[in-house]
Amino acid sequence: MTRPPRRPTVSAVTLTYEDGTVRVAGAPETPLPGVEADDRSDTRRAPARRYAAVLDALRAAGRDVDDRVLDLPALPSLSSTYTLRDYQREALDAWESNGRRGVLELPTGSGKTVIALSAVAATGTPTLVVVPTVDLLEQWHRELSSTFDAPVGRLGGGEQTVEALTVSTYDSAYLRADELGDRFGLLVFDEVHHLGGEGYRDIARLFAAPARLGLTATFERPDGAHEAVAELVGPVVHELDADDLAGDHLADYEVRRVEVELADEERERYEAAQGTFVDYVRDVNITFSSGSDYQELVKRSGTDPRAREALLAKQRAREVMMNADAKLAELSRILDRHRGERVIVFTAHTDLVYRISERFLIPAITAETGAEERRETLSRFRDGTYTRVVAANVLDEGVDVPDASVGVILSGSGSEREFTQRLGRILRPGDEAAGTAVLYELVTNETAEERVARRRR
Repeated sequence: MTRPPRRPTVSAVTLTYEDGTVRVAGAPETPLPGVEADDRSDTRRAPARRYAAVLDALRAAGRDVDDRVLDLPALPSLSSTYTLRDYQREALDAWESNGRRGVLELPTGSGKTVIALSAVAATGTPTLVVVPTVDLLEQWHRELSSTFDAPVGRLGGGEQTVEALTVSTYDSAYLRADELGDRFGLLVFDEVHHLGGEGYRDIARLFAAPARLGLTATFERPDGAHEAVAELVGPVVHELDADDLAGDHLADYEVRRVEVELADEERERYEAAQGTFVDYVRDVNITFSSGSDYQELVKRSGTDPRAREALLAKQRAREVMMNADAKLAELSRILDRHRGERVIVFTAHTDLVYRISERFLIPAITAETGAEERRETLSRFRDGTYTRVVAANVLDEGVDVPDASVGVILSGSGSEREFTQRLGRILRPGDEAAGTAVLYELVTNETAEERVARRRR
């Protein structure tokens, strides 16, 4: 009796996690995404973020895999009691359909956190939530703890505890990425645009978690890091703006642009400073047609006294136009018009915050405000003890701001994200009887602030 020829034994490919990489032992002839030879260990390696792609490629090639990459801690069954709105369900479904990878771009107040909590429950896997600020660290810790019957770890804000559900600042996740990269199956990046920064990208590179979710109100980065975030987390899979949700799920709103004039003395100082700046950049043929042009000016200022003076003059002109006295007069009229309503005043300068606070007796929040004082101020704003608050940039992102119906932008940058965040502060879901939310933009006429306002819109 003739026996059929024996098929050669194909050994399993072993995958292990090691210091932010996936180590591949076996299958040297199989091309794998991101895998390169490691002569030191006579094996091959890929960045940990490539884990899911390597596993899929091996299975597609019919290889047996001894997968030892993830060392996931025990986690009880998770469920969320939140009922998703239609647009929230569509966002979650879009993420699920994209292999549980991708970015959700939804306006402030639309419930991105609720969608993320539902994603955590749906995946049922140990999860790390990464956030940019300690305020958000505390908010996410509260949300995770109240939603799920499981201990929640915290990395940042003076605490370093790791649990199956953990929330971390970007800084702490960056410092511990290679150590903890095999402990989680899902990464959630709140304010995911921060991941575009070169250093923070290592967080996503060194973690092996196959499921990844990014959250943002507007995916705008001046350095064009969209491609990097898409590669590390996934593309934007669902996108809505404030207009899509206004009226049904968020407050109706209108933006009112109010132009003010410089006083004669202010105009004189502005024109003199702006002229110094414009004369210099014209002489050296800097056109500001790209972001690198401004960097060129900064670079020149290190060796060229005229370049340094041009930069200082530009700053003086900016301060004049953004802090015009007429803006305070207009703010007084707005506050009178909206007596009894909750109003947030936004500025770009700390000095102006304190001027407004003293003149109108409005609580102030700046980067100099201690965490406890800020929490107390926002708590009193929430319960109605305070109806107005003025802030310098610190309420734009990463802070749980109580509902307001009126916002006033006295000054700011040309960033679309900053504008969207500020608009979102008055678009929270609320009482339908409250009426239309209003965002005022105060713009100094015949100055560079007009271009700034156009750019952010």
